[in-house]
Amino acid sequence: MTAAGAPPIVFVHGTRFSAGQWSPQLSALRDDFAVAAVDLPGHGGRSAEPWSLDAAAEIIASAVDALDRGPALVVGHSLGGYASLEFARRRPGLLRGLVLAGASASTRGAWAAPYRWVAGLVPRLPADRLTRWNDWLLRRLHPPEVVEATIRAGYAFHTLPDAWGEVLGRFDADAMRDVAAPVLILNGEKDSVFRSGERDFAGAHPDARVELIPRARHLANFDDPAAFTDAVRRFARQLP
Repeated sequence: MTAAGAPPIVFVHGTRFSAGQWSPQLSALRDDFAVAAVDLPGHGGRSAEPWSLDAAAEIIASAVDALDRGPALVVGHSLGGYASLEFARRRPGLLRGLVLAGASASTRGAWAAPYRWVAGLVPRLPADRLTRWNDWLLRRLHPPEVVEATIRAGYAFHTLPDAWGEVLGRFDADAMRDVAAPVLILNGEKDSVFRSGERDFAGAHPDARVELIPRARHLANFDDPAAFTDAVRRFARQLP
């Protein structure tokens, strides 16, 4: 039973994934919080919808409204983290707290160059080959109960060029100044790329802190679902 005063929580997935990414967190938290996970434009059940940050922010806002419990804690991973920053800028009244997971690197400057190259390469590769490779990798690295919902939902390779094309060059630590709520920067200890700006991101916000998941990589919620979920739970309970 959801505790009185507990914030609703909306989860926002990363590149190529879907709401299924959050199945471990949803099952662990739904007894104590009202929870939901969204499919961003071009992903999962919205596969046919064109990508845009405008649409992504509105999808997050609609999920908060649908839970009907007031402003929400929004948890965004990677691409979903940057989409959540855009939501925070556009709809501050719907945000009670923000967890940025694997999304504390500037997407501007030379850092973005290899990602632009990958975004251009992906459409040239057969989707079935990319799917087989992703399935193999997820099953090799993680238990089936953690990744099977993600695998069943499929991957949004077709959306990657547009999504990265809009995010790259757009976000840096200054985006934190538009977040009118407490922030937890939650990274895998070994996610060196997306940890690169965590100090700058935390320093740009008056109520932000960094927490690391030991030994975890970029997909920290897959590498250690219990630790990731516990960090979100503790942060949610501390929100004013």
